[in-house]
Amino acid sequence: MGIQITPSILNADFANLGAEVARIPSADFVHVDVMDNHFVPNLTFGPTMVEAIARSTDTPLDAHLMINDPDRHAPTYVEAGCASVTFHVEAAAAPVRLAREIRSAGGRASMALKPATPVEPYEDLLPELDMLLLMTVEPGFGGQKFLDLVLPKIRRARALMDKHGVETWLQVDGGVSLETIERCAEAGADVFVAGSAVYSADDPDAMVEKLRAAAADAAP
Repeated sequence: MGIQITPSILNADFANLGAEVARIPSADFVHVDVMDNHFVPNLTFGPTMVEAIARSTDTPLDAHLMINDPDRHAPTYVEAGCASVTFHVEAAAAPVRLAREIRSAGGRASMALKPATPVEPYEDLLPELDMLLLMTVEPGFGGQKFLDLVLPKIRRARALMDKHGVETWLQVDGGVSLETIERCAEAGADVFVAGSAVYSADDPDAMVEKLRAAAADAAP
């Protein structure tokens, strides 16, 4: 599978999202942050907007649902055109059933953990997941500073994946930049969400390639 870069459009121009997505043709996925102003104190957009973005690009969409009641809403985002849908375990009532529903709908199932949520209680869920997302900031806002305290959890998650021989991707999201991506890759992450680092660059697509190269150089 190798290193994947999934730029977040949270830091893009919301009035021109189709054009903003077109600025990152080298991206492996486009990361779409869905927030409901309940699970996190911010509000972005819902499935109708996601469907419009999906129509505007051939790059697959990676939806990160920072919402209450993902058990009810997550499959809707597969129907809206997302190739991968991430729910937060802190908000899910039945994470195994939800992961299976996302897969049954045709999407890749991913589960996210906040920085303070330990990974070990969910070891047995890894075979049910296509990807595990470890937040490296508190979810809700872009542009936050990377939390180094999550690095040991990344290493533990990778060790658990190796122990069980699963092919689950390990994604990190929050404060990912040229200054931090190498530490994440060295710890075992292979999918990287970068928002402000990409969209604050003069050439966002060139930054995607720089991030990919930096992660590849640091990967074990």
